[in-house]
Amino acid sequence: MSWWQEAVVYQVYVRSFADGDGDGVGDLPGITSRLPYLRDLGVDALWITPFYSSPQKDHGYDVADYTEVDPLFGTLADADALIARAHELGLRVIVDLVPNHTSDQHEWFQAALAAPPGSPERARYLFRDGKGRGGSKPPNNWDSIFGGPAWTRITEPGSSGGKPGQWYLHLFDTSQPDLDWRNPEVGDMFEGVLRFWLDRGVDGFRVDVAHGLFKEESLRDQNRSDLAESPTGSMVERVLRDEPMWEQPEVHDVYRRWRKVLDEYGDARGDRIGVAEAWTQTPESMADFVRPDELHQAFNFGWLATHWSARDFADVINSSIAALATAHASPPTWVLSNHDVVRHPTRYGGGAVGLARARAATLVMLALPGSAYLYQGEELGIEQVDVPPEARQDPSWFRTGEPGRDGCRVPLPWDGTAPPYGFGPGGTQPWIPQPDDWADLTVAAQSVDETSTLAFYRRALAARNTWVRGNGMACVAEAKRNVLVLRRGEVTVLLNAGQRSVAMPEGEVLISSGPVGDRLPANTAVWLRT
Repeated sequence: MSWWQEAVVYQVYVRSFADGDGDGVGDLPGITSRLPYLRDLGVDALWITPFYSSPQKDHGYDVADYTEVDPLFGTLADADALIARAHELGLRVIVDLVPNHTSDQHEWFQAALAAPPGSPERARYLFRDGKGRGGSKPPNNWDSIFGGPAWTRITEPGSSGGKPGQWYLHLFDTSQPDLDWRNPEVGDMFEGVLRFWLDRGVDGFRVDVAHGLFKEESLRDQNRSDLAESPTGSMVERVLRDEPMWEQPEVHDVYRRWRKVLDEYGDARGDRIGVAEAWTQTPESMADFVRPDELHQAFNFGWLATHWSARDFADVINSSIAALATAHASPPTWVLSNHDVVRHPTRYGGGAVGLARARAATLVMLALPGSAYLYQGEELGIEQVDVPPEARQDPSWFRTGEPGRDGCRVPLPWDGTAPPYGFGPGGTQPWIPQPDDWADLTVAAQSVDETSTLAFYRRALAARNTWVRGNGMACVAEAKRNVLVLRRGEVTVLLNAGQRSVAMPEGEVLISSGPVGDRLPANTAVWLRT
């Protein structure tokens, strides 16, 4: 079995993991200094969010140069040192790739702004004439993920008085123009980017917005009459939406091309992999991204989005595994939190209840077949932070007035009793302020507390290696009233999603998310050897 099929991967949000130079922003040397922590935690690999040259309008997801390291984060030599040190410690390195859009400061987009309509420079992006009198209305009715219209109008170069001209598409911020993947120059450029980083030793790529590279060629209006979802949030009960900007069939040809490149680089260290961040509408369309000739992993966001319910957990587990098996696709890839969503202890209710549920859901996830991704700080039990408005930096905050994603991106606490909690040298406060009550959540404090969430994660990852890793992909989950029951080999996993304790069946307790006795408390999971 290849390394990635059952790997546990730890997501590093580069700005917020560890600061090596004392400027308050995390960087590559900071990550390198903390790699032994990840090894000791028990993960197999780390995924690092974008560290490329960027104006940082969307914290690195607006890339100006895909083959340069932004000085904020270090140098190419620092990237090489990180990769080498990780490999020495037995860790693999996955880097982020952003192929849906570039920064508006990318040389291609700057050339497009300087060129006339219909030029080869503009053909790399989605420039269109507007509708209405004088082209004053956007070409279609699409909205940006960050709020507001998905189109921005430019001023044509050389026009007297600043004549309004064409519009360009940006499904995210105005500073992130979407590329036109029907232009072969785009595909050729990204193959070069893949090879550049593979030559430097990376073990794979997490592909940002993997489902969005192609849009319906007509760029027609979206039918918005079906945007509602079922109240359960269950993946199998969602109402299918009309989305001409997502999940177009042509995208799979891109990943077939990339798979051939990745396969070229496989060696004694193992496969080089591609990981799809694809927010698909069904388990079946998720499975399409990991068919045998495409990418290796696709995040199962149905698992992340599922409410606290034994029935819904069972539904998403069974439907995901069945869809992947039908498509002869790669094993599942499970995830509960990342840098774009509210942290799962908060989603599950917050406080002691939310943390208990988060630990229980994590223990279930680590028993499931396939791979699992952890988001930095979840092993410390960190919740979503209510970042003060004056400190918010997410571009969606400025477009919508909603808090956005800053609350899940607060820098980690390593040691000490007050901010910056050892985040970097010199005591510089980090780019997003940390709460004053995190002293008990630091890595140092939790490392000497056997009841801490960090100690639990270390035990859970060790138990995964001992008891369920290598047990194959067979797994059937069922809901018995409010209790989720699943079996992997000789291990039976129970999660009590109800409000009352239930009787424990006979069996040897291998690990639990909280104290257990003759009864399994509410909001608790346990592995039994039966």
